[in-house]
Amino acid sequence: MLLLHWALGRRWKLQNLLLLAASAVFYGWWDARFLSLIGASIVVDYFVAIRLSQATTQARQRAWLAVSLAFNLGMLVWFKYAGFLVDQWVSSWASVGVTMDPMTWKIILPVGISFYTFQTLSYSVDVYSKQIPPCRDFVAFATYVSFFPQLVAGPIERATRLLPQMLQERKLNAISVRVGWRLICWGVFKKVVIADSAAMYANAAFGNDAVAGPVMVLGVVAFALQIYGDFSGYSDIAIGTARLFSIRLRSNFRFPYFSRDLGEFWRRWHVSLNTWFRDYLYIPLGGSRMGRGRSLLNVIVVFLVSGLWHGADWKFVTWGGIHAACFVPLFLLDRNRQPERAWHWSQLPAALWTFTMVCLAWVFFRANNFDHACDVLSRMASGWIPGGDHPSWSTTMKFWEQAPKGMPFGWVLREQLVFHLALAGFLVAEWVQFRKGVRWMWRGVWRGTWLEALMLLLALVFGTRHAAQEFIYFAF
Repeated sequence: MLLLHWALGRRWKLQNLLLLAASAVFYGWWDARFLSLIGASIVVDYFVAIRLSQATTQARQRAWLAVSLAFNLGMLVWFKYAGFLVDQWVSSWASVGVTMDPMTWKIILPVGISFYTFQTLSYSVDVYSKQIPPCRDFVAFATYVSFFPQLVAGPIERATRLLPQMLQERKLNAISVRVGWRLICWGVFKKVVIADSAAMYANAAFGNDAVAGPVMVLGVVAFALQIYGDFSGYSDIAIGTARLFSIRLRSNFRFPYFSRDLGEFWRRWHVSLNTWFRDYLYIPLGGSRMGRGRSLLNVIVVFLVSGLWHGADWKFVTWGGIHAACFVPLFLLDRNRQPERAWHWSQLPAALWTFTMVCLAWVFFRANNFDHACDVLSRMASGWIPGGDHPSWSTTMKFWEQAPKGMPFGWVLREQLVFHLALAGFLVAEWVQFRKGVRWMWRGVWRGTWLEALMLLLALVFGTRHAAQEFIYFAF
C-alpha cells in the first residue's frame, strides 16, 4: 500500500483516495457495521461546516454549530454512556425504595469513537471561530477524519494542523521514512517488550486477592509502566506510520513520569487530549477570565470530564478527581503554569511524590470497579510486616514464579532477567531523551540500524513468549 501511495507521484488527490480506502478497510475489519457511524460523522460535519460558513447571522451560525454538537456528543453519549446512565437511574430509585425493571440494550462501544468524534467536533468549532475555512474537498476531509494510523487511539489531531496536509502535494522524503521507521520500531519495543511484559505483573497483582504490601505496590508500578509503554508505544507507531506517508502527527507524550508536579505531568501526558479539553472546554467555560472561584471550578470540571471521557464508571471519575485534588493546590499557588526548568537532582523528591500520586490514581484506572480499587489501596497499605494477617513477601511472590505449562522454570527466570535488562535500557533511553533531547539520542551514540534491529528482535522474542495484550486505549 505504501509503494502504491508513492507510485501515484504528485497526484495527491488519488493518494487521499487510497488512504481513505485503506482507512475504511482498517476500521471495517473490526466490525463493518460501524463504518456507517464514522461515515455519518464525516458527512454531517462536512456539510455543517459549509452551511455554517454560509450563514449570514450569528444565530444561524450557532444553530449549525449546535447541529454538530448534538450529533457528535449525542452519538458519543449513546454508545458510551447510555448503559451507565440507565444503571444510575435505576440505582437512584432503588435508594428510595422503588424497584424498577429497566430496558436493557446490548450496546457495543465502537473502537475509536471517542477520538474521531472529538476530531470532527473540533473541526466544526474551528470553522465557527474562523480559525480555518470549511473544506470543500470531501475526500480530503474524510481522509483527515479517518486517517488509519491514528484513527482508533489518537493522537487527536486538529483540522488546522492535519487537514492542510491532505490538501497539498506530499513528497517522498528519505529522512521522513528513516524517522518513521525508527519510531515504529521504538513503539513496537515499548508495546511488546515493556508494556506486555509489565502487564503480566500487573494482572497477577490486581487479579489475586491474596497479594498485599510490597508486591501489590510493585503491581501498581507495573501497571504504570504498562499503560505508558502501551499508549505511548501506539502513539509512536501511529506517528511513525504517518511519517512514511510524509504526514506529520503531533507528539502525544513527553516523558511524563519525570514530571516534578501534576501540572507538568499533564503537559506531558496524552498531550493531544489535554490541549483539546483546554481549548474546547476550559476556555469556552470561561477559562481564567471570570475570577478565581470560577476558574477553579472550570479546572475541576475539566478533570472530572477527562475522567468520564475514559469510561462510564465512577472509578474513572474518581481518577479524574484525584488528579484535580492534586492540581488545585498548584492552581491556588499560581504554580500550575511555571516554565519548564532544567531538571536537577534536588527535584528528585518532588518527582517521586508526583509519580506516587499518579500511581495511586492509576489504581482506580486499572481496577475492575470502584470497590475493587478501594480493596487494592487497602492491600497496598497492609501486609508489610511478616507474620501479620496477610501473606509475607516470599509467599506472595510464588504466584509470579509459576511457569506456564510446557515451559521449564529456568526459561522463566531467563526471560525475567532479559525483561529487567530491557527495562533498564528503556529507562536509560527515556532519561537521555528527556535530558538531552530526542534528536541528540538518535543522532548521537545510539545512531545506527543495529538499534532498530535489536528492538525488533526483542519484540519478536517476547511476542512469542506470552499472549499479546490488546492496546489499552482501544477500549476508549
